[in-house]
Amino acid sequence: MKFTGTEKYVATDDLQMAVNAAIGIQRPLLIKGEPGTGKTMLAEEIAQGLGTRLITWHIKSTTKAQQGLYEYDAVSRLRDSQLGDDRVHDIGNYIVKGKLWEAFEADEQVVLLIDEIDKADIEFPNDLLQELDRMSFYVYETQQEVKAKQRPIVVITSNNEKELPDAFLRRCFFHYIAFPEHETMKEIVDVHFPGVQQELVRNALEIFFDVRKIPGLKKKPSTSELIDWLKLLMADELSAKALQEGDTSSALPPLYGALVKNEQDVHLLQKLAFMARRRA
Repeated sequence: MKFTGTEKYVATDDLQMAVNAAIGIQRPLLIKGEPGTGKTMLAEEIAQGLGTRLITWHIKSTTKAQQGLYEYDAVSRLRDSQLGDDRVHDIGNYIVKGKLWEAFEADEQVVLLIDEIDKADIEFPNDLLQELDRMSFYVYETQQEVKAKQRPIVVITSNNEKELPDAFLRRCFFHYIAFPEHETMKEIVDVHFPGVQQELVRNALEIFFDVRKIPGLKKKPSTSELIDWLKLLMADELSAKALQEGDTSSALPPLYGALVKNEQDVHLLQKLAFMARRRA
């Protein structure tokens, strides 16, 4: 079975090839790209497209690799021993399984998403090398080896906040999700809003890509922001009408707060709009 995208996710030929290649050679698929380009959603849609379960491990700055395997809850065991609880005689009662353990013990092949790996400490990826390579790990407290029943499909996302170690990169199949071109973006919009007024989409996409081209923009609007903006435009008929009939070069886009996410970029748009009005 191969991944070909889903009804809700437009996957380019290059992306489909990357997903199926990573599955074929049994390597983790490392996905990079601008925030909002659908990296996390890709793992969800791979699971849906292949008809399997998704297990998600969201990484934070404080996350340690060991937490993905298991954690030993020594505090609870100490408390139970003080209360005379019989559970203390079995140390296995205090082993908390992590997301990798959950994926390894699944009877069927699952999709394991390690989301935003670059948020963690620089040593985090290297600490998972052996487990992801061998698909097994050892639980020292119970002297138990956990092996994957079915090798999970591992998808790892990164926003490029930190450089990942070379040793880790060598073990991954890498794909960069390029920002969608105009036609691909139109397909994505049509998937999210079937039957939407095409004139509105045409004008919205023109403004959206014009905003992305503005030099000096601190954060370019992404696919997710375009979807949010269109949703607001369709809900606000006056804004949609202004977008379709107005002179978009001489004023800020309606509901621009859905596209622009910081005050520096708002000031830049306001300055450009003011200069355009003076030239008119």
